[in-house]
Amino acid sequence: MAAVATATATQAAPAHRVPNRPNLVSVGTIIWLASELMFFAALFAIYFTLRSVNGDEIFRANAAHLDVPLSLANTIVLVLSSFPCQFGVFAAERHQVNRSGSILNVKRYGMREWYALAFIMGAVFISLQVYEYSSLVKDGHPISENAWTSAFYLATGFHGLHVTGGLFAFLMVMMRTYKARRFSHDQEVAAIVVSYYWHFVDVVWIGLFSVIYVIK
Repeated sequence: MAAVATATATQAAPAHRVPNRPNLVSVGTIIWLASELMFFAALFAIYFTLRSVNGDEIFRANAAHLDVPLSLANTIVLVLSSFPCQFGVFAAERHQVNRSGSILNVKRYGMREWYALAFIMGAVFISLQVYEYSSLVKDGHPISENAWTSAFYLATGFHGLHVTGGLFAFLMVMMRTYKARRFSHDQEVAAIVVSYYWHFVDVVWIGLFSVIYVIK
């Protein structure tokens, strides 16, 4: 009888459940991006403060030197790069590292191919930004010219550094897949947090482009 009772109690005992806790790396990345958001908010504050002190007319006159069509094309490239980045996340979640078909068949791309495409588009953005800077300097508009150039180079330059950091992150994630024998959960998390960062710099640039190039 005692044995039967013990067996019944064992069967009736609830199964131990592992708590569904959020990934600490993802949570830490989100917190860090929140601090980065505050940093860029400070840059926006600097821009608007300098504009209020020096006047709208000065800022509009200096903004006339900008190549808006070039920057618009550059913005489109950066925003569109979020799509291959996200597709790379989807591939990482199903642990598909490499493409399973022809290189022309994008539907069968793996994480490496999608992230490589996002990397190329990000590199194009940086290259066009460097070209824009060189053109402005050649036309006699260095960072030390006036308050507008200081605000422009400061805001867009720091964003460019963040995009460059994202490019290195793409390379790091892809290189880890070549060194590892199998695609692990840690590599999946790394791919996901890199996408968080990339989407963040995309959204920040939309704000910068709207304020500096559109609103002027």
